[in-house]
Amino acid sequence: MKEDILGYKVNTFLVDACADQLFKSMQAGQRTWLACFNPHSYAVALKDKVFARALKYADWLVPDGAGVVLASHLLGGAIKKRVTGSDVFAGLHNRMNAAGAMRVFFLGSTEETLDLIRERMAKDYPNIKVAGTFSPPFKDVYSSAEISEMVKAINSAAPDVLWVGLSAPKQEKFIFENRARLNVKFVAAVGAVFDFYSGNVKRDKDSWFVNHGMEWLPRLLQEPKRLWRRMFVSAPVFMWHVIKQKVKQSIKG
Repeated sequence: MKEDILGYKVNTFLVDACADQLFKSMQAGQRTWLACFNPHSYAVALKDKVFARALKYADWLVPDGAGVVLASHLLGGAIKKRVTGSDVFAGLHNRMNAAGAMRVFFLGSTEETLDLIRERMAKDYPNIKVAGTFSPPFKDVYSSAEISEMVKAINSAAPDVLWVGLSAPKQEKFIFENRARLNVKFVAAVGAVFDFYSGNVKRDKDSWFVNHGMEWLPRLLQEPKRLWRRMFVSAPVFMWHVIKQKVKQSIKG
């Protein structure tokens, strides 16, 4: 099920149901991709039409943010809890590991981070093979040759799942613009998951902050230069638009 939040069709399922549906679609041979929707992505998409189209055409758009859950509540929706990229990552891997003989590919971040991910994957999910990794140059825009090199590396590794951690909106636009060229069952733009899973950035999924929708606070303290705009610019913009939508709903009765 999906519901409309400010023009975006956001999935309403909880974490386990999300992972179940993703795995079933893979088993059925469907080729789909997932993006995360949060107040910051909404604000960025207001000024980036390609990014906005990518989010609107994602097969799965999960509510990655307490602000989205609050918006759903205010607008009379059905979203009860956030579903983060980390939730998708863990939930799908648990099912893949149980099934066995499945392959994943990691695109993004540094070679050092990718090595840490490989090491942890071998311990956490021994029945999943890391078929390949690729650390692209750190830049805002890739050349067609660089994109072709990435696509070739991915397809040559023949993974079932491709995790893309290029940071938003670059990762979503990469998937959206190259999805037809990628011979992969499932692709997900998961950004910060690479740093969380490798241990570069600490995240306690059972902490009070996470359970009460305030994960942004310790993250802001860890990375103030990168995240301050998300918290103090994007979030207010998103909520202002939600409030305006709520007022329109009330007027219509």
